[in-house]
Amino acid sequence: MTLLDGKKTAADIKEEIALEVRELKNNDQKVPHLAAIIVGNNGASVTYVNAKVKACERVGFESTLIRLEENISEDDLLNEIEILNIDKDIDGFIVQLPLPKHIDEQKILMAVNPEKDVDGFHPTNVGKMALNLPTFISATPFGILELLDRYNIETSGKHVVVLGRSHIVGSPMSILLSQKRKVGNATVTMCHSRTKNLTQITQQADIIIAAIGIPEFLKATMIKDNVTIIDVGITRMADPSKKNGFRLVGDVAFDEVAKKADYITPVPGGVGPMTIAMLLKNTLLACKRRN
Repeated sequence: MTLLDGKKTAADIKEEIALEVRELKNNDQKVPHLAAIIVGNNGASVTYVNAKVKACERVGFESTLIRLEENISEDDLLNEIEILNIDKDIDGFIVQLPLPKHIDEQKILMAVNPEKDVDGFHPTNVGKMALNLPTFISATPFGILELLDRYNIETSGKHVVVLGRSHIVGSPMSILLSQKRKVGNATVTMCHSRTKNLTQITQQADIIIAAIGIPEFLKATMIKDNVTIIDVGITRMADPSKKNGFRLVGDVAFDEVAKKADYITPVPGGVGPMTIAMLLKNTLLACKRRN
């Protein structure tokens, strides 16, 4: 069994990006500038955004963090987005999700300039992705493609089963892996809460991407030997034995599944670090386009 080390791979990608940023500086060109909007004080969101800011510093990007009150009106948030849309110094920006319930997330994502949408969530970029046109691929699917590529895991002709159909991971992943691309050309089955005979399907899979949001959902009895497992899920589970009182688990029952798998991502340290690395890669791409 080989562990797909997202932490090390992400560090390698960041080093490659830092090298490109140094070259931009040496040529007196603009360095990438990433902005993030965070609304309220959701603990997980704050941690995630702070990690993005630190990652920007590490690779030499400029970064701007805009903190807004939980009770901000939708119109005021849209106004903040428009300011970033027209700011020529900002190459890309993200609006950290989830947003407070009184704000329409889809309306907010639609307001982001597609050319600065480094999260890849705008319908324009989703449409281009579906048509296999150059665009921003959302960071988590992009990170999974990169992980499969760097570990030389063959996808062509393989049966990939995607568990989950979210707009952020499941749906784009199923489209990308079925496309004619280097990491693609797979036969993809997307499964979800209404799928019948699920175990029969997962037992046929050469590669399983688990993004269903249920802790330790995928068991060893559901897979065949020598499968590749990409675990996208991450859930805090109470654990009194831990100093902080919890442990992080994925959508895969790691200990039992790892015994049968050829390749598997850990949680934490698998897909998560790749997501931030690919957000930086998208921002670098946005900057290059503007330069």
